[in-house]
Amino acid sequence: MADNHGNTPAAWTAVSVAFLGFVIGSIALMLSPVSMVLFWVGIGLAAVALPVFLVMAKMGLHESNH
Repeated sequence: MADNHGNTPAAWTAVSVAFLGFVIGSIALMLSPVSMVLFWVGIGLAAVALPVFLVMAKMGLHESNH
């Protein structure tokens, strides 16, 4: 698993989903007034990144093709 250094579709997808969740949550906190619903949507989306990674890894998308 350490041979690919995270350069797999599963890793990229998980990082992208988590990043999107953090961006949505951050934007929600900068709104005036603060949108707590949008904040929790962002937190939920960031939390989904780990299960997405695990499912994609089980599908074989976290293997090195080098």
